[in-house]
Amino acid sequence: MIDELTVPSYFSLSEINLMVKDSIRQQFPSLYWLKAEISEMKVNASGHCYLEFIEKDPYSGRLSAKAQGKIWANTFRLIRPYFEKETGQVFTSGLKVLVQVSVDFHEIYGYSFTVSDIDPAFTVGEMMQHRHAVIKQLEEDGVLTLNKELDLAPLPTRIAVISSKTASGYEDFENQIRLQGNRFNFSIKLFPAVMQGVQTEESIIKALNRIYDHYHQYDVVVIIRGGGATSDLSCFDSYLLAANCAQFPLPIITGIGHEKDNSVVDVVAHTRVKTPTAAANFLIDKITAAENELLYLENAIYQHLSHSFLIEKNRLSTLSSSLSLTVNQLCAGYISHLERIEQRMGSSLSTLFSRQNYKINLFENTLKLAAPENILKKGYTLTLHQGKIVKSPTGLKKGEVITTRFFDGNVESEIK
Repeated sequence: MIDELTVPSYFSLSEINLMVKDSIRQQFPSLYWLKAEISEMKVNASGHCYLEFIEKDPYSGRLSAKAQGKIWANTFRLIRPYFEKETGQVFTSGLKVLVQVSVDFHEIYGYSFTVSDIDPAFTVGEMMQHRHAVIKQLEEDGVLTLNKELDLAPLPTRIAVISSKTASGYEDFENQIRLQGNRFNFSIKLFPAVMQGVQTEESIIKALNRIYDHYHQYDVVVIIRGGGATSDLSCFDSYLLAANCAQFPLPIITGIGHEKDNSVVDVVAHTRVKTPTAAANFLIDKITAAENELLYLENAIYQHLSHSFLIEKNRLSTLSSSLSLTVNQLCAGYISHLERIEQRMGSSLSTLFSRQNYKINLFENTLKLAAPENILKKGYTLTLHQGKIVKSPTGLKKGEVITTRFFDGNVESEIK
């Protein structure tokens, strides 16, 4: 025990700090693997990297621990490229890491960790684990494939674009549409959003909400970003952002990453392409395919109609020839029949005319014989009274004059 007479009544700050330093060195004499999240990172002019490590409660998300860290310049020059090569991620804040550290306490700068090594596989695993957890949650919520199940319009010309206005990716998208798809009369409306950093999730969701207010005016939504650090893609693994995209009423096309990157938003989107230019080409190809199909149908209809017209023309020609032959045959038959009728009628009429002439001659002779002058020639006379033939003496009176007509003259008599 320390003799009470030898214990001073107080300690200076430096003395306490030295005692803490000695205690920490005795308690943590070796190197240790530390699992933590990098909340802040800064590299000074000398190349030294200063970090802030944090730990959050897995249930509440609240901060449960925090400590400072540093990577000396000679070590950082080795760790940084190695980590980025293995993970495809920029070494920056927001990453969960497994680093080998020594526990230090400096009398002036206090408690901290000095990083000597890093395990890139842990970070990759953490990212994949988080991504799989988000995808699993979306699947359990029944929204994972909703956007993929939407029908993309055959002519998607009305495009709502979510991107940074100054992003090179948006410029690439516009240029490709203008150069390759100008003849299709595309209509592009930009809804500006922050595409990297902590504000990305909230900014893109707000842009989606603005589009939703007028979504009947658009055929498709295109989310694009140009270049940027691969680590900036972590915001596209957000559950909230992915859920909004999955349930959006218009098909969403994403061109937000590089060839080997596939975020959760890419997974739920209707169609994922590599780059903004590829997104433009996808839409152009979609309309070109529809155009080619219409041209094919047009040609098929033309060929079918031409073939049908030729068949009908040949059929009508054959029918015309057949009708002409039939009509000629019918006409020839009718002519022959009419000629026979004419012959029969001619013979009949000749006989009829002969008979009628005979009858007429007979009647004529009879009439001639019955004519008054012929009868008078035979010695008969006609008695006339006042110009009328007298058939009976009845009605004649004494003193009236009558005329007797002979063949060759008249004689007047008075009734006595």
